[in-house]
Amino acid sequence: MTFQLMDTKHECVAVFKDGKIHSDIDAVELDRTWSPSANLPNAQAQYASIYALGKGLDKVCPENLQDRWIKCRNKAQAFFKSFHNAKVDLNDVCFYDLVPKKFLLDYYGIKNDITDHVFANFEKPKNYDFLVNLHMLTEKIRRQPLKINIKNLKFSDLKVRNSLSKVKNANRFIDYNMWGTVTGRLATNPSSFPILTLNKELRACIEPNNDCFVELDFNSAELRVLLALLGQDQPKEDIHSWVAQNVFMGKHTRAESKTKTFAWLYNPKARNKKLNEKFDRDSLLEKHYDVETITTPFGRSINCSKDKALNYLIQSTTSDMFLTNAFKVDTILKNRKSYIAFCIHDSLVLDFSKEDKDLLGSIIKEFSDTKFGEFRSNLSLGKNFGDMREIE
Repeated sequence: MTFQLMDTKHECVAVFKDGKIHSDIDAVELDRTWSPSANLPNAQAQYASIYALGKGLDKVCPENLQDRWIKCRNKAQAFFKSFHNAKVDLNDVCFYDLVPKKFLLDYYGIKNDITDHVFANFEKPKNYDFLVNLHMLTEKIRRQPLKINIKNLKFSDLKVRNSLSKVKNANRFIDYNMWGTVTGRLATNPSSFPILTLNKELRACIEPNNDCFVELDFNSAELRVLLALLGQDQPKEDIHSWVAQNVFMGKHTRAESKTKTFAWLYNPKARNKKLNEKFDRDSLLEKHYDVETITTPFGRSINCSKDKALNYLIQSTTSDMFLTNAFKVDTILKNRKSYIAFCIHDSLVLDFSKEDKDLLGSIIKEFSDTKFGEFRSNLSLGKNFGDMREIE
């Protein structure tokens, strides 16, 4: 029972199925389609784009369907170009109301055929449910416009003046690419606001739409994940202070300990007797690395050389652990004014309303409660993203 939503806007409810266009989405059995959408009433539908691990229709289209697909795709691109030239805002209208019915039948018909091909020839990913949740979250974030106020910036700073075009000319939305890295760590698409690469001097231009930003992040997430993968207990205190005292026996400051630890951690040729004794990297590789593939606790299999294996294992595990907890926070905030504004690696930033302050305790608890036990977390508040103050 393959179908396609004909537009992703909430008010555009037409569905293509069985060669016909249906205007009542609730009256149609919806089993499988190309891509997830928040507007689908049936959360149990299966999604071919997830089976294809982010490969587009061009790449998964079988040879016998290529001619039909290219013809329909090119015609669709021509329609979109004409809408752009005519200054038609597709946010205000339904796409299927603007084009001939014959084109719609041809286009969604071939899209259904390609979708069927994927289900017949691709395996369901082990982390399928996680990938669907991630698609839903990133799509939700993409639909939330950023509030940008460049008046917050310090124009006396040469770095600000030299990089101002990064924010002045950028789109006001964040478009994450969940397939952009081998480890699963989020990247952004070229059209996105550059949230992951934004200079710290420019962060102040981002303001909340509600009352403030609330930022949650783990205390040295990757080092804690290393401890967890080794089956060791999590320190309650700051982990770099803990390493300075319990590994280096107080002979190094926290800053020196942090530098030495990370220099050792991601360099497989680095040797440090005390760190080697405490963190057995070789035993992790024996457990998770097989010839050319690293397998993570979250079901990802990543092809890589042995030199990159530990880095990929820790980075991928940390990212999936963080995103899993972001899903939990998103669930807590359902039907509330506050929402997830964006993520920066293992930092979760909420656009927070004071009327949701009763939820803050639950949010912190759920964020800190990971697959590997409780991780120490940091909490910061700010009136803009450049003025975040850590609080207890």
